[in-house]
Amino acid sequence: MKKLLLTSLVAVATVNLSACSTISDWFADDEELAIRHLKPIEMKFEAQELWDESVGDGVDHYFSRLTPAVGYDKVYAADRQGHVVAFDQKTGEEVWEKNFAQFSDEGFFSFMEPWFSDGISARISGGLTVSYETLFFGTENGEVMALDVTTGDVKWKSEVKGEVLAAPVVDSGVVVVNTGAGTMIALDAGTGEQKWTYESEVPPLSLRGISAPAAAGGGVLAGTANGKLVVNIIESGQTAWEQAITSPSGATELERIVDIDSQPLVLGGVAFVISYDGTLAAVELRSGRVIWKREYQSYRRITTDNTNLYLVDVKSNVYALDRRNGVELWSQGQLKGRTLTGAVPVKEYVVVGDNWGYLHWLDKKDGTIVSRLEVGDDDEDESIYTEPVVVDDIIYTQTRDGRVVAVQTP
Repeated sequence: MKKLLLTSLVAVATVNLSACSTISDWFADDEELAIRHLKPIEMKFEAQELWDESVGDGVDHYFSRLTPAVGYDKVYAADRQGHVVAFDQKTGEEVWEKNFAQFSDEGFFSFMEPWFSDGISARISGGLTVSYETLFFGTENGEVMALDVTTGDVKWKSEVKGEVLAAPVVDSGVVVVNTGAGTMIALDAGTGEQKWTYESEVPPLSLRGISAPAAAGGGVLAGTANGKLVVNIIESGQTAWEQAITSPSGATELERIVDIDSQPLVLGGVAFVISYDGTLAAVELRSGRVIWKREYQSYRRITTDNTNLYLVDVKSNVYALDRRNGVELWSQGQLKGRTLTGAVPVKEYVVVGDNWGYLHWLDKKDGTIVSRLEVGDDDEDESIYTEPVVVDDIIYTQTRDGRVVAVQTP
């Protein structure tokens, strides 16, 4: 009888608790609770979740920019431990799966280890890029790998200097990676053979992330930890030009952080780049001449719909700017503090993910929040930590615990 009574009390308490809060709310202060609890909006439409699959254990609490990649009718995703999975783009059905975690090859019971251990982490962090029927990615262990997109078989693996924390870029038969050691390295896309390297100065204190390189017009562009935008000829590695976007200032090393951590955006012969200390610049691709500058502080990727620029600052304010002159068109601050991802255009909207597993749609015209969808579970383990990928108006996003979700915008 006592056991029955205790069970009933627990059940009632659970029901009452779920009706008003979550377990994690108990440990949140008033400021965090105010951020977490979203204000009601007028829903213009309801997005449809097409499929929901899982890739390993995700990235946990580690810094990561692992974002799904889409190509050849598949969606590719990875977790930090070493699982790489290809899903059918339409159905989410698993096509192939590989595990690059390291296991012991010694001892009588070594063959049983994969069943009882996760192995030693491959520390995959350097994004996913699909090109030339090959999936490319890098690791914190200083490895770059190339997999066959059809089978997942390894085509080649190369060791590089430094952690690969951003997605490679592929162009003209060359794979270029940027590393945490300040070294940009070009590899042959077919063999993995090193073609050239470029080294930049790394300050005593810098952010954990690095700028993913971008390719355009026979050159490869990347931001540096000392606030410069650099362009190298992709075939030879020769530096075409360097342009200081911002300069260190302040009395302490913390105040002097000027990292450019986001991938440069190239459009119409102009490169757009943003720094952590607060400089957004439009730079002429041919000469390196700065066309205009504005003050916005961010480490998220800038995006465009060919007319406007969209960016999210360090406080999770969202902005739209005229790309021709940098004039601000609108700002949206209702999601401030929710650790938003970069803003990605989809149809008449831009979509952002947040730290509690929500996708939010903002109207391109004025930034009004017009819809939202919870793809996580209101928990930081299921936060959306990197910008979604949009292909053919379908949104693909990944949560920290390894869920990969496809969402359609009506």
